[in-house]
Amino acid sequence: MLYIVGLGLGNEKDITLRGLEAVKKCGKVYIEAYTSLLSFGLSSDGLSTLEKLYGKSITLADREMVEEKADEILLEARGFDVAFLVVGDPFGATTHTDLVVRAKKMGVEVKVVHNASVMNAVGACGLQLYCYGETVSIPFFTETWRPDSFYEKIQRNRMLGLHTLCLLDIRVKEPSLESLCRGRKQYEPPKYMTINTAIEQLLEVEQMRGESAYSEETDCVGFARLGSEDQMIVVGTMRQLQTVDFGTPLHCLVIVGKTHPVEDEMLDFYKLKGESLEQVGNRTV
Repeated sequence: MLYIVGLGLGNEKDITLRGLEAVKKCGKVYIEAYTSLLSFGLSSDGLSTLEKLYGKSITLADREMVEEKADEILLEARGFDVAFLVVGDPFGATTHTDLVVRAKKMGVEVKVVHNASVMNAVGACGLQLYCYGETVSIPFFTETWRPDSFYEKIQRNRMLGLHTLCLLDIRVKEPSLESLCRGRKQYEPPKYMTINTAIEQLLEVEQMRGESAYSEETDCVGFARLGSEDQMIVVGTMRQLQTVDFGTPLHCLVIVGKTHPVEDEMLDFYKLKGESLEQVGNRTV
């Protein structure tokens, strides 16, 4: 049996009772370490904290292991129970869907234990979840690669009056282009996109496209460390949010569409209102 268990967003205690029961009876436990991370995932004792609570030794599964050696994990699941732990919800990343497909093709039974993800936790700001359009990803720009396929999706959402959730790039254990050219993989340091960088790139694309999908004065919501004790939510224009220090990862951004009065009332709690940047940086929700 393969158990794919969502861990939620905050810390090791956010696992559900059903998820914890599944983990405790498994012969081997893996945790994905590339599509997202827990708030304690940046600390050196993150895994030991998990292992202490769950009572199991945990193997870190990076992108290469899951995308290139998934069959090895699934072969183990043929012989005994294996748990694959996923930050957020198991189906918040397409790789985990692929894992289920592979398992079913190999005749491995799969059980999924769901949990909270960024896709529903953004409701904390007061914007109604059924008023969101298509979610977009904002990748890091490079000197030679500046993709803008997200622009049309944001434009469509705004034409329909819908909010847009922007998921910001996470680069963990990514081989450098230079090392790939040499034929020997060397990995770049982990890199997590900030809201400030995301807005800078969004405005660069708007300036290039010039179709007025959004502007510096477009209202947005910036989120940092959603689900954690020190989560941060700030509402302001793109121009205003560019000056805010949101602190440590993970960050995400919502571009606000047409709002209902009830949404406006909730958003007002998080709006910048002449505070100093230091005061904003000390905000927690």
